Amino acid sequence: MVPEKWVSALLLLQLCWTGCGNCGKVLVWPSDMSHWLNIKTILEELADRGHEVMVLTPSHIFFVDYYQPSTVNFEVIFMEIGRETVEDLLNDFLELAVNIMPNLSSWQSAKKMQDVFLRSTAYLKHLCENVIYNQTLMKKLKEANYNIMIIDPVVPCGDLIAELLAVPFVHTLRFSMGGTMEKNCAKLPSPPSYVPVPMGRLTDRMTFLERVKNVMFSLLFDFWLQQFDTRFWDQFYSEALGKPTTLCETMGKAEIYLPNFEFVGGLHCKPAKPLPKEMEEFVQSSGEHGVVVFSLGSMVTNLTEEKANLIASALAQIPQKVLWRYKGVKPATLGANTQLYDWIPQNDLLGHPKTKAFITHGGTNGIYEAIYHGVPMVGLPMFADQPDNIIHMKAKGAAVDMNMNTMTSADFLNALRTVINDPSYKENVMRLSKIHHDQPLKPLDRAVFWIEFVMRHKGAKHLRPAAHDLTWYQYHSLDVIGFLLACVATVIFLVTKCCLFSFQKFRKAGKKKKRE
Repeated sequence: MVPEKWVSALLLLQLCWTGCGNCGKVLVWPSDMSHWLNIKTILEELADRGHEVMVLTPSHIFFVDYYQPSTVNFEVIFMEIGRETVEDLLNDFLELAVNIMPNLSSWQSAKKMQDVFLRSTAYLKHLCENVIYNQTLMKKLKEANYNIMIIDPVVPCGDLIAELLAVPFVHTLRFSMGGTMEKNCAKLPSPPSYVPVPMGRLTDRMTFLERVKNVMFSLLFDFWLQQFDTRFWDQFYSEALGKPTTLCETMGKAEIYLPNFEFVGGLHCKPAKPLPKEMEEFVQSSGEHGVVVFSLGSMVTNLTEEKANLIASALAQIPQKVLWRYKGVKPATLGANTQLYDWIPQNDLLGHPKTKAFITHGGTNGIYEAIYHGVPMVGLPMFADQPDNIIHMKAKGAAVDMNMNTMTSADFLNALRTVINDPSYKENVMRLSKIHHDQPLKPLDRAVFWIEFVMRHKGAKHLRPAAHDLTWYQYHSLDVIGFLLACVATVIFLVTKCCLFSFQKFRKAGKKKKRE
């Protein structure tokens, strides 16, 4: 007789073996800040399902803590460029985004954003070279036989690495400046009649003049403003692959763009967990008035003294308690109802029954968490997709949009009171929350399914639209339109010639009769 404990152990081993029968190896090319927080959710879920996950990460990175124990593995790319250089790039970007861009027009903001991206080209090139020209590392990656590569396309080179390793890859993000990369490289349908250009502060319901603006911005991004120095990267990619190619062509080889192939928004959202004891006590002390949660995201943790005092004085005038994620100097106008924190469990706070409003910069992660938990918003957008996100929430009646650089303390106070006291904002965001929850599968499960789908089938070329095989004039049927116009012109020409010939013949016959 086999002991019962050994039978149990064998059954458990068999279950583990069966469950991991389809497990594979995943290579990851991430970005930093909120992008990492988003993709991290997918990677941890893949690791929990038995997949081996390896993240290629530069040594100079802010949110990827590769020294901490994790179910995810890290391959650190050590950079010769000093951390100070990376911090300078980040600080310059934040200064532009927080203090300069809000005072500029949409066109000027896009131009400034392009300048910042182009400034980072040298750093990104150095990062890429430290991988693809590192023979030891590339040999190690090839021998690992990865089944798939997950890439954040904000940082170029991930698709190049995948091409060199002959590994199918999936993009996790759809946003690029003006949407040009998705439209031109991924062949994502983007009719300017109803698809707003990113950073245009427009919704899909546009007036005639807004559609004119959208078309003009679309042309501007297509032919002038670009997120990357495409000529540089085209040459770099061609040299690395040893054949003529372009950045756009290589990016376009992605098997799936998760956000446009399958809607996976809010995949990091989850039910709220209990708050830390001291924070829970502060929340409970708010009584029937409840609390307001205030965070400007992972990148902006402090403000100028003037802005901080303006905001703090408004917060001091509401009856709600306020939990503000803030690392700057304590504002002189800070009220007794406001508590400052270096970090807050944002999802857990938004899911707390006493939370009445969320003051947010409009980052995608925070927007989805607010929708998930049904919390109305006051938006203080600054850069990138934030203004568009808040405009969309405003159009749905779930948020009030504020300009941090032009608002007064009274303006901010009125916006807060409106969102908290006007029941329509709560009703509208709860309607969005019900729609978000009414799904047959959780967004995270769908995202992981499609990643595993690509792994199982060694790609997903059968899902790629035929548009990838068409030229730009074929895609827009300009050759067909030209042919049909030529046919019509030919028919008109022939009919006109026949009529003129008949008319002239009839005229000659008439003259002949007159002579007779």
